[in-house]
Amino acid sequence: MTLTTGKRALITGASSGIGKATALAFAKTGVNLALVGRSLDKLEAVASAARQTGVEAKTYALDLAQVHVVPEKMAAIAADCGAIDILVNSAGMGYTGALSATPLPDWQKVIDLNLTSVFGCILAVLPTMHQRGSGTIINVASIAGQTPFPNWGAYSVSKAGLIALSKTLAAEESARGIRVTTICPGAVNTELWDSETVQHNFDRNAMLTPEIVAQSIVHTALLPTPAAIAELTLMPGGGAL
Repeated sequence: MTLTTGKRALITGASSGIGKATALAFAKTGVNLALVGRSLDKLEAVASAARQTGVEAKTYALDLAQVHVVPEKMAAIAADCGAIDILVNSAGMGYTGALSATPLPDWQKVIDLNLTSVFGCILAVLPTMHQRGSGTIINVASIAGQTPFPNWGAYSVSKAGLIALSKTLAAEESARGIRVTTICPGAVNTELWDSETVQHNFDRNAMLTPEIVAQSIVHTALLPTPAAIAELTLMPGGGAL
């Protein structure tokens, strides 16, 4: 892959899963990194691996579930690490359960992390992207946002909202040179399946790997400026699980 020196990507959820794989894939292309996640130790491990490729990698511990502080904290991160060329919103959570059995606090938690925190991150980087007249924003949604699955109600709604957010943002910002892409993967073999809020037993060997999703994200971000991918659906070879 062609080296892209001088660009910087800010990646949320960068300590594991798709975010981690995306960080390492960007590093191999020469893109500098700003990595955001809850665990500074895990972020530092990712950053250390990235630095071995010769890129700069900074780490920032932030709980994006605290949505009221996200715009301010992310703006400070963007100011500290320099101009952000690429924002990848990868942080998120899974949640299973019938809508009729979903407590309101659980619903709000899913919406806060999967949708509202993404909006806060976008607000933090838009001003400098406006100043430069360029930028790429990639939001990691899910096929569950396109075709809701039973017992994934809160999750499906959060991802459908994220798809709508991306489309609206693209319509508003394309004239300013800002590209917005939604990546909608099928099942991906990440730590999401080990979380307490997800109760499903699928064949994880049949899922996409984080590295495959990361390849798609990097390819999308590094397309020549006149080109843009509005939405990309990426499925396991065996179809939806």
